[in-house]
Amino acid sequence: MTVTRFAPSPTGQLHVGNIFTAVQNFLLARRDGGRFLLRMDDTDQVRSTPAFAQGIRDDLAWLGLIPDAEVRQSDRFTAYDAAMDRLIAAGRLYPCFESSEELDLKRKVQLSRGLPPVYDRSALKLSDDDRRQLLANGAKPHWRFKLEPGLVCWRDLIRGDCQVDPASLSDPVVRRADGNWLYMLPSVIDDIDMEITHVVRGEDHVTNSGVQLQMFAALGAEPPQLGHFGLLTAIDGALSKRLGSTGVAEFRDSGIEPIALVTLLARIGTSAAIEPVVSLNPLIAAFDLAHLGRSHPRFDPADLTHLNARIVHNLPFEAVVDRLPDNMSAAAWMAIRPNLTTVSEAHDWWHVVAGPVAANHDPADRDFLNAAHRALSDLPWDADIWRSLTDALKTSTDRKGKALFLPLRRALTGRDHGPEMAALLPLVGRDQALARLNP
Repeated sequence: MTVTRFAPSPTGQLHVGNIFTAVQNFLLARRDGGRFLLRMDDTDQVRSTPAFAQGIRDDLAWLGLIPDAEVRQSDRFTAYDAAMDRLIAAGRLYPCFESSEELDLKRKVQLSRGLPPVYDRSALKLSDDDRRQLLANGAKPHWRFKLEPGLVCWRDLIRGDCQVDPASLSDPVVRRADGNWLYMLPSVIDDIDMEITHVVRGEDHVTNSGVQLQMFAALGAEPPQLGHFGLLTAIDGALSKRLGSTGVAEFRDSGIEPIALVTLLARIGTSAAIEPVVSLNPLIAAFDLAHLGRSHPRFDPADLTHLNARIVHNLPFEAVVDRLPDNMSAAAWMAIRPNLTTVSEAHDWWHVVAGPVAANHDPADRDFLNAAHRALSDLPWDADIWRSLTDALKTSTDRKGKALFLPLRRALTGRDHGPEMAALLPLVGRDQALARLNP
Protein backbone atom coordinates (compact mmCIF):
# COMPACT_ATOMS: atom_id res chain seq x y z
CA MET A 1 0.00 0.00 0.00
CA THR A 2 1.21 3.49 -0.84
CA VAL A 3 1.66 5.53 2.35
CA THR A 4 2.67 9.19 2.17
CA ARG A 5 3.02 11.85 4.81
CA PHE A 6 2.83 15.59 5.18
CA ALA A 7 5.07 16.80 7.98
CA PRO A 8 4.65 20.50 8.84
CA SER A 9 6.04 22.13 11.95
CA PRO A 10 3.29 23.77 14.02
CA THR A 11 5.37 26.91 14.48
CA GLY A 12 3.31 29.02 12.07
CA GLN A 13 0.59 28.93 9.46
CA LEU A 14 0.59 26.86 6.28
CA HIS A 15 1.75 28.77 3.21
CA VAL A 16 1.74 28.08 -0.52
CA GLY A 17 4.92 26.02 -0.46
CA ASN A 18 3.58 23.81 2.34
CA ILE A 19 0.31 23.31 0.51
CA PHE A 20 2.13 22.35 -2.70
CA THR A 21 3.89 19.56 -0.78
CA ALA A 22 0.65 18.43 0.86
CA VAL A 23 -1.17 18.32 -2.49
CA GLN A 24 1.45 16.09 -4.14
CA ASN A 25 1.45 13.62 -1.24
CA PHE A 26 -2.33 13.59 -0.89
CA LEU A 27 -2.99 12.98 -4.59
CA LEU A 28 -0.35 10.25 -4.80
CA ALA A 29 -1.83 8.35 -1.87
CA ARG A 30 -5.42 8.72 -3.03
CA ARG A 31 -4.60 7.72 -6.61
CA ASP A 32 -3.13 4.44 -5.37
CA GLY A 33 -5.88 3.80 -2.83
CA GLY A 34 -3.31 4.29 -0.09
CA ARG A 35 -2.99 6.36 3.08
CA PHE A 36 -2.11 10.02 3.57
CA LEU A 37 -0.75 10.77 7.06
CA LEU A 38 -0.23 14.02 8.94
CA ARG A 39 2.89 14.18 11.09
CA MET A 40 3.27 17.19 13.34
CA ASP A 41 6.99 17.94 13.62
CA ASP A 42 6.61 19.57 17.02
CA THR A 43 9.94 18.72 18.63
CA ASP A 44 10.57 22.46 19.02
CA GLN A 45 8.67 22.77 22.27
CA VAL A 46 9.23 26.53 22.48
CA ARG A 47 7.88 27.59 19.08
CA SER A 48 5.32 24.81 18.52
CA THR A 49 1.86 25.66 19.81
CA PRO A 50 -1.50 23.85 19.94
CA ALA A 51 -3.06 26.83 18.14
CA PHE A 52 -0.74 26.46 15.15
CA ALA A 53 -1.32 22.69 15.11
CA GLN A 54 -5.09 23.19 15.06
CA GLY A 55 -4.68 25.81 12.35
CA ILE A 56 -2.88 23.26 10.19
CA ARG A 57 -5.67 20.72 10.71
CA ASP A 58 -8.31 23.32 9.89
CA ASP A 59 -6.48 24.45 6.74
CA LEU A 60 -6.10 20.89 5.46
CA ALA A 61 -9.79 20.25 6.15
CA TRP A 62 -10.77 23.41 4.24
CA LEU A 63 -8.64 22.29 1.30
CA GLY A 64 -10.20 18.82 1.35
CA LEU A 65 -6.83 17.18 2.06
CA ILE A 66 -8.07 15.03 4.92
CA PRO A 67 -5.37 12.83 6.51
CA ASP A 68 -6.13 9.25 7.45
CA ALA A 69 -4.25 9.58 10.74
CA GLU A 70 -2.12 12.02 12.69
CA VAL A 71 1.15 11.49 14.57
CA ARG A 72 2.89 14.02 16.80
CA GLN A 73 6.63 13.81 17.23
CA SER A 74 6.29 15.11 20.79
CA ASP A 75 4.58 11.80 21.62
CA ARG A 76 7.44 9.72 20.25
CA PHE A 77 10.49 10.63 22.32
CA THR A 78 10.66 7.12 23.77
CA ALA A 79 11.01 5.69 20.26
CA TYR A 80 13.75 8.18 19.44
CA ASP A 81 15.65 7.33 22.63
CA ALA A 82 15.51 3.62 21.81
CA ALA A 83 16.83 4.18 18.29
CA MET A 84 19.54 6.43 19.66
CA ASP A 85 20.73 3.68 22.00
CA ARG A 86 20.93 1.26 19.06
CA LEU A 87 22.97 3.68 16.98
CA ILE A 88 25.34 4.48 19.85
CA ALA A 89 25.94 0.77 20.35
CA ALA A 90 26.61 0.40 16.61
CA GLY A 91 29.11 3.27 16.65
CA ARG A 92 26.98 5.50 14.40
CA LEU A 93 26.18 8.18 16.98
CA TYR A 94 28.90 9.90 18.97
CA PRO A 95 28.98 12.70 21.56
CA CYS A 96 30.63 16.03 20.82
CA PHE A 97 31.53 18.71 23.35
CA GLU A 98 32.54 21.73 21.26
CA SER A 99 30.64 24.94 21.92
CA SER A 100 28.99 26.83 19.08
CA GLU A 101 31.74 29.43 19.32
CA GLU A 102 34.43 26.77 18.95
CA LEU A 103 32.70 25.24 15.95
CA ASP A 104 32.31 28.65 14.34
CA LEU A 105 36.04 29.33 14.80
CA LYS A 106 36.89 25.99 13.19
CA ARG A 107 34.76 26.81 10.17
CA LYS A 108 36.42 30.20 9.76
CA VAL A 109 39.88 28.64 9.89
CA GLN A 110 38.94 26.04 7.30
CA LEU A 111 37.48 28.65 4.97
CA SER A 112 40.58 30.84 5.33
CA ARG A 113 42.66 27.88 4.17
CA GLY A 114 40.40 27.23 1.19
CA LEU A 115 38.97 24.08 2.75
CA PRO A 116 35.27 23.10 2.96
CA PRO A 117 33.82 23.88 6.40
CA VAL A 118 33.26 20.23 7.29
CA TYR A 119 33.37 19.02 10.90
CA ASP A 120 36.78 17.47 11.59
CA ARG A 121 35.49 14.68 13.87
CA SER A 122 37.82 15.75 16.66
CA ALA A 123 35.29 14.39 19.17
CA LEU A 124 36.08 10.87 17.94
CA LYS A 125 39.66 11.35 19.11
CA LEU A 126 38.60 11.80 22.72
CA SER A 127 39.35 8.89 25.03
CA ASP A 128 36.80 7.43 27.40
CA ASP A 129 38.61 9.17 30.23
CA ASP A 130 38.39 12.49 28.35
CA ARG A 131 34.65 12.08 27.97
CA ARG A 132 34.17 11.09 31.62
CA GLN A 133 36.12 14.14 32.72
CA LEU A 134 34.12 16.48 30.51
CA LEU A 135 30.86 15.05 31.83
CA ALA A 136 32.12 15.30 35.41
CA ASN A 137 32.87 18.98 34.80
CA GLY A 138 29.28 19.56 33.74
CA ALA A 139 29.74 19.51 29.96
CA LYS A 140 26.68 18.36 28.02
CA PRO A 141 27.32 16.79 24.64
CA HIS A 142 25.47 17.18 21.40
CA TRP A 143 25.23 14.05 19.27
CA ARG A 144 26.27 13.54 15.67
CA PHE A 145 25.51 10.77 13.20
CA LYS A 146 28.68 9.31 11.70
CA LEU A 147 28.49 9.23 7.92
CA GLU A 148 30.02 6.32 6.03
CA PRO A 149 32.32 7.00 3.04
CA GLY A 150 31.13 6.35 -0.50
CA LEU A 151 28.53 7.94 -2.77
CA VAL A 152 24.90 7.59 -1.76
CA CYS A 153 22.89 6.97 -4.93
CA TRP A 154 19.18 6.56 -5.64
CA ARG A 155 16.69 6.74 -8.48
CA ASP A 156 14.55 9.76 -7.73
CA LEU A 157 10.88 9.63 -8.74
CA ILE A 158 11.12 13.14 -10.20
CA ARG A 159 14.78 14.01 -10.74
CA GLY A 160 16.03 10.64 -11.98
CA ASP A 161 19.49 9.47 -10.92
CA CYS A 162 20.74 11.33 -7.82
CA GLN A 163 23.82 11.06 -5.67
CA VAL A 164 25.25 12.72 -2.57
CA ASP A 165 28.89 12.51 -1.48
CA PRO A 166 29.11 12.27 2.33
CA ALA A 167 32.75 13.38 2.17
CA SER A 168 31.51 16.88 1.39
CA LEU A 169 29.28 17.00 4.47
CA SER A 170 29.68 17.35 8.20
CA ASP A 171 28.38 14.54 10.34
CA PRO A 172 24.92 15.96 11.12
CA VAL A 173 23.93 16.91 14.63
CA VAL A 174 20.83 14.90 15.51
CA ARG A 175 20.38 15.95 19.12
CA ARG A 176 21.38 19.19 20.80
CA ALA A 177 23.18 19.50 24.11
CA ASP A 178 19.90 20.59 25.73
CA GLY A 179 18.32 17.26 24.72
CA ASN A 180 16.15 18.64 21.93
CA TRP A 181 15.94 16.60 18.74
CA LEU A 182 16.75 18.01 15.33
CA TYR A 183 14.89 17.05 12.17
CA MET A 184 17.03 14.39 10.49
CA LEU A 185 16.94 11.29 12.67
CA PRO A 186 13.43 11.54 14.18
CA SER A 187 12.03 11.89 10.66
CA VAL A 188 13.71 8.62 9.62
CA ILE A 189 12.48 6.81 12.72
CA ASP A 190 8.95 8.06 12.07
CA ASP A 191 9.05 7.02 8.42
CA ILE A 192 10.09 3.51 9.49
CA ASP A 193 7.44 3.15 12.19
CA MET A 194 4.68 4.75 10.06
CA GLU A 195 5.65 2.47 7.16
CA ILE A 196 5.99 5.40 4.77
CA THR A 197 6.52 4.15 1.22
CA HIS A 198 7.01 7.47 -0.60
CA VAL A 199 8.62 10.70 0.59
CA VAL A 200 7.80 13.55 -1.79
CA ARG A 201 9.25 16.94 -0.93
CA GLY A 202 11.19 19.93 -2.27
CA GLU A 203 14.59 19.80 -3.90
CA ASP A 204 16.05 21.62 -0.88
CA HIS A 205 15.93 18.21 0.85
CA VAL A 206 18.09 16.35 -1.70
CA THR A 207 21.20 16.49 0.51
CA ASN A 208 19.11 15.55 3.56
CA SER A 209 17.87 12.51 1.66
CA GLY A 210 21.43 11.36 0.99
CA VAL A 211 22.16 11.56 4.71
CA GLN A 212 18.87 9.95 5.74
CA LEU A 213 19.39 7.00 3.41
CA GLN A 214 22.42 6.15 5.51
CA MET A 215 20.28 6.45 8.64
CA PHE A 216 17.72 4.01 7.24
CA ALA A 217 20.52 1.57 6.51
CA ALA A 218 22.04 2.03 9.98
CA LEU A 219 18.66 1.15 11.51
CA GLY A 220 18.30 -1.89 9.23
CA ALA A 221 15.23 -0.51 7.44
CA GLU A 222 14.22 -0.35 3.80
CA PRO A 223 14.01 3.33 2.77
CA PRO A 224 10.94 4.81 1.09
CA GLN A 225 10.99 5.88 -2.53
CA LEU A 226 12.10 9.49 -2.84
CA GLY A 227 10.85 12.30 -5.06
CA HIS A 228 12.15 15.88 -5.01
CA PHE A 229 10.28 18.59 -6.93
CA GLY A 230 11.43 22.07 -7.88
CA LEU A 231 10.52 24.80 -5.40
CA LEU A 232 7.77 27.25 -6.24
CA THR A 233 8.77 30.56 -7.75
CA ALA A 234 7.05 33.91 -7.90
CA ILE A 235 5.79 35.41 -11.15
CA ASP A 236 9.16 37.07 -11.78
CA GLY A 237 10.73 33.61 -11.97
CA ALA A 238 12.83 34.02 -8.84
CA LEU A 239 12.48 32.06 -5.63
CA SER A 240 10.42 34.35 -3.48
CA LYS A 241 10.01 34.72 0.24
CA ARG A 242 6.62 36.28 -0.53
CA LEU A 243 5.30 32.78 -1.30
CA GLY A 244 6.29 31.77 2.20
CA SER A 245 4.14 34.49 3.74
CA THR A 246 0.89 33.86 1.87
CA GLY A 247 -1.20 31.73 4.21
CA VAL A 248 -4.33 29.68 3.65
CA ALA A 249 -6.36 32.22 5.60
CA GLU A 250 -5.47 34.90 3.06
CA PHE A 251 -6.82 32.79 0.19
CA ARG A 252 -9.94 31.86 2.13
CA ASP A 253 -10.66 35.46 3.15
CA SER A 254 -10.26 36.69 -0.43
CA GLY A 255 -12.97 34.30 -1.65
CA ILE A 256 -10.76 31.68 -3.30
CA GLU A 257 -12.45 28.28 -3.56
CA PRO A 258 -10.32 25.53 -1.96
CA ILE A 259 -10.63 23.38 -5.08
CA ALA A 260 -9.18 26.24 -7.14
CA LEU A 261 -6.03 26.41 -5.03
CA VAL A 262 -5.59 22.62 -5.01
CA THR A 263 -6.20 22.41 -8.77
CA LEU A 264 -3.62 25.06 -9.56
CA LEU A 265 -1.02 23.48 -7.29
CA ALA A 266 -1.74 20.05 -8.77
CA ARG A 267 -1.14 21.23 -12.32
CA ILE A 268 1.53 23.95 -12.29
CA GLY A 269 4.93 22.58 -13.14
CA THR A 270 3.37 19.91 -15.37
CA SER A 271 2.33 19.80 -19.00
CA ALA A 272 -1.31 19.21 -18.01
CA ALA A 273 -3.80 21.94 -18.83
CA ILE A 274 -5.14 23.88 -15.85
CA GLU A 275 -8.85 23.26 -16.26
CA PRO A 276 -11.63 24.00 -13.77
CA VAL A 277 -12.94 21.09 -11.73
CA VAL A 278 -15.45 21.04 -8.89
CA SER A 279 -14.11 17.97 -7.03
CA LEU A 280 -10.79 16.31 -6.30
CA ASN A 281 -11.63 13.17 -8.27
CA PRO A 282 -10.28 14.32 -11.68
CA LEU A 283 -7.06 15.52 -10.03
CA ILE A 284 -6.59 12.20 -8.27
CA ALA A 285 -7.24 10.15 -11.39
CA ALA A 286 -4.78 12.16 -13.51
CA PHE A 287 -1.99 12.51 -10.95
CA ASP A 288 1.48 11.31 -11.95
CA LEU A 289 4.74 12.33 -10.29
CA ALA A 290 6.48 11.77 -13.63
CA HIS A 291 4.64 14.85 -14.91
CA LEU A 292 6.58 17.04 -12.48
CA GLY A 293 9.86 18.24 -13.90
CA ARG A 294 13.01 19.61 -12.32
CA SER A 295 12.08 23.18 -13.22
CA HIS A 296 10.62 25.54 -10.65
CA PRO A 297 6.81 25.80 -10.94
CA ARG A 298 5.63 29.41 -11.21
CA PHE A 299 2.84 30.48 -8.87
CA ASP A 300 0.93 33.46 -10.23
CA PRO A 301 -1.94 34.84 -8.11
CA ALA A 302 -3.56 36.10 -11.33
CA ASP A 303 -3.77 32.51 -12.59
CA LEU A 304 -5.46 31.52 -9.33
CA THR A 305 -8.00 34.34 -9.62
CA HIS A 306 -8.80 33.41 -13.22
CA LEU A 307 -9.15 29.72 -12.38
CA ASN A 308 -11.32 30.54 -9.37
CA ALA A 309 -13.75 32.47 -11.57
CA ARG A 310 -13.99 29.56 -14.02
CA ILE A 311 -14.72 27.18 -11.16
CA VAL A 312 -17.35 29.50 -9.65
CA HIS A 313 -19.07 29.59 -13.06
CA ASN A 314 -19.52 25.81 -12.80
CA LEU A 315 -20.64 25.51 -9.18
CA PRO A 316 -24.19 24.20 -8.75
CA PHE A 317 -26.64 26.03 -6.55
CA GLU A 318 -26.56 23.22 -3.97
CA ALA A 319 -22.82 23.70 -3.47
CA VAL A 320 -23.10 27.38 -2.59
CA VAL A 321 -26.61 27.91 -1.17
CA ASP A 322 -25.33 28.29 2.40
CA ARG A 323 -23.08 31.17 1.25
CA LEU A 324 -25.71 33.09 -0.72
CA PRO A 325 -28.02 35.89 0.44
CA ASP A 326 -31.30 34.91 2.05
CA ASN A 327 -34.09 34.28 -0.46
CA MET A 328 -31.71 34.04 -3.40
CA SER A 329 -33.08 31.30 -5.66
CA ALA A 330 -31.41 28.72 -7.86
CA ALA A 331 -32.58 30.71 -10.90
CA ALA A 332 -30.92 33.83 -9.53
CA TRP A 333 -27.66 31.94 -8.93
CA MET A 334 -27.68 30.57 -12.47
CA ALA A 335 -28.24 34.08 -13.82
CA ILE A 336 -25.59 35.75 -11.73
CA ARG A 337 -22.76 33.17 -11.51
CA PRO A 338 -21.32 33.77 -15.03
CA ASN A 339 -20.43 37.29 -13.91
CA LEU A 340 -18.71 36.33 -10.64
CA THR A 341 -15.07 35.93 -9.68
CA THR A 342 -15.91 34.75 -6.16
CA VAL A 343 -19.10 33.42 -4.61
CA SER A 344 -19.20 36.35 -2.18
CA GLU A 345 -19.79 38.75 -5.09
CA ALA A 346 -23.27 37.22 -5.44
CA HIS A 347 -24.31 39.47 -2.54
CA ASP A 348 -23.59 42.57 -4.64
CA TRP A 349 -25.58 41.30 -7.60
CA TRP A 350 -28.46 40.15 -5.42
CA HIS A 351 -28.65 43.73 -4.17
CA VAL A 352 -29.00 44.79 -7.81
CA VAL A 353 -31.93 42.37 -8.14
CA ALA A 354 -33.63 43.12 -4.83
CA GLY A 355 -32.88 46.85 -4.88
CA PRO A 356 -32.85 49.63 -4.38
CA VAL A 357 -30.31 50.67 -7.01
CA ALA A 358 -28.87 54.12 -7.59
CA ALA A 359 -30.37 55.94 -10.55
CA ASN A 360 -28.14 55.92 -13.61
CA HIS A 361 -30.08 57.85 -16.27
CA ASP A 362 -28.59 59.98 -19.01
CA PRO A 363 -30.91 62.98 -19.61
CA ALA A 364 -30.53 62.38 -23.33
CA ASP A 365 -32.23 59.00 -22.86
CA ARG A 366 -35.33 60.39 -21.07
CA ASP A 367 -37.70 59.96 -24.03
CA PHE A 368 -36.31 56.51 -24.76
CA LEU A 369 -36.82 55.35 -21.15
CA ASN A 370 -40.38 56.76 -21.17
CA ALA A 371 -41.03 54.65 -24.26
CA ALA A 372 -39.53 51.63 -22.49
CA HIS A 373 -41.80 52.24 -19.50
CA ARG A 374 -44.90 52.35 -21.73
CA ALA A 375 -43.85 49.26 -23.67
CA LEU A 376 -43.13 47.26 -20.52
CA SER A 377 -46.49 48.28 -19.02
CA ASP A 378 -48.31 46.80 -22.02
CA LEU A 379 -46.29 43.55 -22.37
CA PRO A 380 -47.17 40.24 -20.72
CA TRP A 381 -44.65 39.42 -17.99
CA ASP A 382 -43.02 36.06 -18.72
CA ALA A 383 -39.61 34.44 -19.05
CA ASP A 384 -39.06 36.14 -22.44
CA ILE A 385 -39.83 39.64 -21.20
CA TRP A 386 -36.39 41.03 -22.09
CA ARG A 387 -36.66 39.87 -25.72
CA SER A 388 -40.21 41.15 -25.94
CA LEU A 389 -39.22 44.55 -24.54
CA THR A 390 -36.20 45.05 -26.78
CA ASP A 391 -38.08 43.87 -29.89
CA ALA A 392 -40.85 46.36 -29.16
CA LEU A 393 -38.36 49.20 -28.64
CA LYS A 394 -36.46 48.42 -31.84
CA THR A 395 -39.72 48.94 -33.72
CA SER A 396 -40.94 52.02 -31.87
CA THR A 397 -37.64 53.91 -31.45
CA ASP A 398 -35.44 52.68 -34.32
CA ARG A 399 -32.65 52.15 -31.79
CA LYS A 400 -30.39 49.11 -31.94
CA GLY A 401 -27.12 47.76 -30.52
CA LYS A 402 -25.48 49.74 -27.73
CA ALA A 403 -27.87 52.66 -28.08
CA LEU A 404 -30.72 50.30 -27.33
CA PHE A 405 -29.27 47.98 -24.68
CA LEU A 406 -26.96 50.21 -22.58
CA PRO A 407 -29.57 52.77 -21.40
CA LEU A 408 -31.89 49.91 -20.42
CA ARG A 409 -29.14 48.10 -18.49
CA ARG A 410 -28.13 51.32 -16.71
CA ALA A 411 -31.70 52.13 -15.72
CA LEU A 412 -32.57 48.60 -14.60
CA THR A 413 -29.33 47.70 -12.78
CA GLY A 414 -27.46 50.95 -12.18
CA ARG A 415 -24.43 49.46 -13.96
CA ASP A 416 -22.88 49.36 -17.40
CA HIS A 417 -22.00 45.66 -17.31
CA GLY A 418 -23.28 42.52 -15.68
CA PRO A 419 -25.21 39.29 -16.12
CA GLU A 420 -27.38 38.66 -19.16
CA MET A 421 -30.44 40.89 -18.92
CA ALA A 422 -32.62 38.12 -20.32
CA ALA A 423 -32.00 36.18 -17.10
CA LEU A 424 -31.76 39.18 -14.78
CA LEU A 425 -34.91 41.13 -15.69
CA PRO A 426 -37.38 38.38 -14.68
CA LEU A 427 -35.70 38.32 -11.26
CA VAL A 428 -36.09 42.09 -10.82
CA GLY A 429 -39.85 41.83 -11.28
CA ARG A 430 -42.38 44.00 -13.07
CA ASP A 431 -43.02 46.60 -10.37
CA GLN A 432 -39.36 47.29 -9.66
CA ALA A 433 -38.50 47.34 -13.36
CA LEU A 434 -41.21 49.90 -14.07
CA ALA A 435 -40.05 52.03 -11.16
CA ARG A 436 -36.45 51.98 -12.37
CA LEU A 437 -37.46 52.92 -15.93
CA ASN A 438 -39.26 56.02 -14.66
CA PRO A 439 -36.54 58.73 -15.17
